Amino acid sequence: MNSKITRYAFLAGSAYFVCMAIAHFFGIKLPILFVYYDTPFYAYQDKIISFAVCAYVGLFYSASKHRDVALTAIVVLALTVIGLGAVNVSSALSSVLTAGQPTMPYWLQTGAIASYVAVLLVLYVKDGKNS
Repeated sequence: MNSKITRYAFLAGSAYFVCMAIAHFFGIKLPILFVYYDTPFYAYQDKIISFAVCAYVGLFYSASKHRDVALTAIVVLALTVIGLGAVNVSSALSSVLTAGQPTMPYWLQTGAIASYVAVLLVLYVKDGKNS
């Protein structure tokens, strides 16, 4: 069973992903909700992303209710962090950035998501020791 704080941590993630899905659907390019907020994009791709993010909404909501789903949610988000890191160092990203445009904003967002993964993992492990 997830502790109350773990449930809220996963629900916070679910709420974050709802906001992210809305931002992508409507093209609201805000940092945190849109990691690559200042890069060129195609609106149809962002609509696809918004629907795909709905899977995270459901996964994190389920993880808040069922401990057996929690580890899967943590692993999936950790893989997402690895993917974002790969994009951050990719030539594909470099090719759409203007000369001298820093990638630090993307790394900060990737780091924030990684920190959230770490918090979830600590809570998950702590809950396991208390059960």
